[in-house]
Amino acid sequence: MIQIIPAIDIIEGRCVRLSQGDYARQTTYDASPLDMVKRYADCGVTRVHVVDLDGAKASEPLNLKTLEALASLDGPAIEWGGGIKSEASLKSARDAGASHIVVGSAAARKPELFAEWLSRYGADLLVLGADVRAGKISVNGWKEDLDVSIDDLTDRFLPLGLSQVICTEISCDGMLQGPATELYTRLQAKYPAIDFTVSGGISSMADIERLNDLGLRRVIVGKAIYENKISLQAIAEFIVQGA
Repeated sequence: MIQIIPAIDIIEGRCVRLSQGDYARQTTYDASPLDMVKRYADCGVTRVHVVDLDGAKASEPLNLKTLEALASLDGPAIEWGGGIKSEASLKSARDAGASHIVVGSAAARKPELFAEWLSRYGADLLVLGADVRAGKISVNGWKEDLDVSIDDLTDRFLPLGLSQVICTEISCDGMLQGPATELYTRLQAKYPAIDFTVSGGISSMADIERLNDLGLRRVIVGKAIYENKISLQAIAEFIVQGA
């Protein structure tokens, strides 16, 4: 059964959502990150994906107090990303309680550094964040596209133990128009040893059920929850069904 991983994007300690990563197209929600994680825990969710958008812009984590509060709850594991571009940042997120840490731009720009981290900290902690546009990796808040594909990155790190990849199709992110299904099914079939997380475009439980039927293993859901396209009750029922 596919694992549903709700997403929380944070700016100044508050829940927000961006459309296609554009800070100018931001929606702020009333619920606090702490309240949302508590609600997800009640649904049976076991992992929550949290992005420090302030940290992503500053190239270092800036919402670590929020991370500490989330990690202190008796609830889901916290998968944390945003601004992890140095070993000091990686350690600070780990020490603040992140169970999994997403590394994106640093892995694409400095693959030897990410390889060293994989060796030192392990594949259970480290998640490769691969944001894709027109088949190429995009970095620095999706402002720059590199001449590197997600296959190139995966091939680079697979022999070093890489086991978790979050792939975000930028054209779908925050648009509620469905995920790039063909991309994910191709990647999961090509690299069966890696757990790929679908990210971007989830608009309904039907999207999730289709991904599950196709054998995909993890899916991040963000805006669809905040916009009431997917209810917490529906998530809870899906999780119970797969238990």
